[in-house]
Amino acid sequence: MHFIAYLDEFGHIGPFVSRNHPSHRTSPVFGLGGFVLPSDKVRAFATWFYQLKSNLLQFEIDRAGIPAYQWEKKGASLYTTDNITKYRELRNATFRLMNRIKRDEGMVFYVGIQKTHPPETHDSKKLYRTVLRESIKRIDQFCLSRDAHFQMILDEQDGVDFRTQIVTEASIQMFTQSRTTMIEPPIQAESHLFQTLQCADWLCGLIGRIGCYMVLPNAYSELDWTAKYFTHRLKSVAPTSGIRLERPTLGDRNQNREI
Repeated sequence: MHFIAYLDEFGHIGPFVSRNHPSHRTSPVFGLGGFVLPSDKVRAFATWFYQLKSNLLQFEIDRAGIPAYQWEKKGASLYTTDNITKYRELRNATFRLMNRIKRDEGMVFYVGIQKTHPPETHDSKKLYRTVLRESIKRIDQFCLSRDAHFQMILDEQDGVDFRTQIVTEASIQMFTQSRTTMIEPPIQAESHLFQTLQCADWLCGLIGRIGCYMVLPNAYSELDWTAKYFTHRLKSVAPTSGIRLERPTLGDRNQNREI
């Protein structure tokens, strides 16, 4: 069997100090997330998601004047406190989305890290490589248990050097691990052309909110709806996923745990 992992970023890759810091306040977490699906289910799933998006957001699509297959709604703009609390249709559509992935023998997937390094020692590229490496490892384990293999498709990132680092890190994992099931380094694509990547972006928009509330519930108390509606459901469809809570003493392994 062949699986395809569609991944995007959630949270923010830059440093985080506090929610009210003048510069470093965007998100306390960073990670990669999306979903993994058998290749023979991808075409039908993409069509299904396109129809879900078109029905749920028809008013916005009509107003934009862009063909629905090229129009995208970013997950960070979709999964806001106002939208979730006001529109039951959005909550139900998200439940349906998770259930569809599970029914198609896939899984929702995410790997993230709580950021605790101060700005002067924060290394965004190292953080990305760490998350990518862990994502490859976990998807690899998922495929090994099913005698399957996989490939990754990532939402395109800016910067030639950054893209080169992604491919290099993935190649290291492929060619230094004797049992890896990844068939080639990640492919990057533009999300507005792929319904599947738009779906991954939606999931990342939600996972990013969930991550903020998980690691700093007091600072993000208005995101308590993530626990009320989604955290339990997400765990049931994302069995190999997690966000690692880091403490400043990174050399001590006992200081880290995952949620």
